[in-house]
Amino acid sequence: MTYFDSDYMAGAAPEVMDALVRSNMELTAGYGADRYTAEAQELIRRAVGCPTADVRLLVGGTQTNATLIDSILARHEGVLAAESGHIAVHEAGAIEASGHKVLTLPHHEGKVSAEDVERFMTDFYNDATHEHMVAPGMLYISQPTEYGTIYSLGELESLSATCHRHDIPLYIDGARLGYALAADGNDATLKDLARLADIFYIGGTKCGALFGEAVVVTKPGGIKHLFSIIKQHGALFGEAVVVTKPGGIKHLFSIIKQHGALLAKGRLLGVQFATLFRDGLYERLGRNAVEQAMRLREVFEGAGYRSVVASPTNQQFFSLPNDVIDRLHEHISFDYWGPRGDKQSVVRLVTSWYTTKEDIDRVREVLSSI
Repeated sequence: MTYFDSDYMAGAAPEVMDALVRSNMELTAGYGADRYTAEAQELIRRAVGCPTADVRLLVGGTQTNATLIDSILARHEGVLAAESGHIAVHEAGAIEASGHKVLTLPHHEGKVSAEDVERFMTDFYNDATHEHMVAPGMLYISQPTEYGTIYSLGELESLSATCHRHDIPLYIDGARLGYALAADGNDATLKDLARLADIFYIGGTKCGALFGEAVVVTKPGGIKHLFSIIKQHGALFGEAVVVTKPGGIKHLFSIIKQHGALLAKGRLLGVQFATLFRDGLYERLGRNAVEQAMRLREVFEGAGYRSVVASPTNQQFFSLPNDVIDRLHEHISFDYWGPRGDKQSVVRLVTSWYTTKEDIDRVREVLSSI
């Protein structure tokens, strides 16, 4: 069986595993107070071009989204997101479980537009009853989107300007960021994300790490309402909201720990991200996934099947007859994208850093036999 179900089926890139094994018997301080984490943080600050950024290493994507969104929002606020967005569809209500509503916007192949954000914000505050409603407190997007599409630099600039005009932070989920950066036509760099977003994260779990995500807080006061969680518990002191240095947020460590996203053996995260951001490994791993995805698309389109989304990244979507899907499933593992249709269904195949040319050749071989 050849697998295209997701981009986190294998363990970790060999370079990452080798680094973990080499450091295995070292005794280091916990919770990220180790030299590997310090190195990873510095390498990431250099990569994003923000020497004052507050970089934190968390254990996984859902924990990262739940922690940061809960930290950013006040009790009465919700998060704007595409109706197809990961937090709106595929995180089992993790955001709502923290007490915050996901306020959905129309999507355009997974993306939200600055015009729709502007319209929502304007209409909300023009409503005389808005104080009775959940207020939009931030915008969540992902790069790439759930449809594998990417925001252009111009689109990100427009979203950033709209958010900041309305005094809400822009938060970018980068679980698959390595694949967006490697995509043909991408013109938004890590430095652009650091300039335009208040907070974003660099995904490791899906991009070559065994686990882990690197959070980058780029703006002073980037977590605008950090005090609100402390206030909920009746323990708010004045100094709890002090920004002690540009990009640094006091008590962020504690908030991360409250949400179960802090790893005691923090070195394991530090080792991985230091390896990924040393010598361009993160970029090389992303490039392989995208190159194989483009070959995969050529195979399906060459066999006469239609791509339903022009995804330039590692997620590819095809509309296939159900009998073709059934026969493919005898040899190739992949997921439906939505419910199975009566005669035709949409499927998703995902490449990753570990996908090989031989994997794509196997798909071609199976398709040619149908």
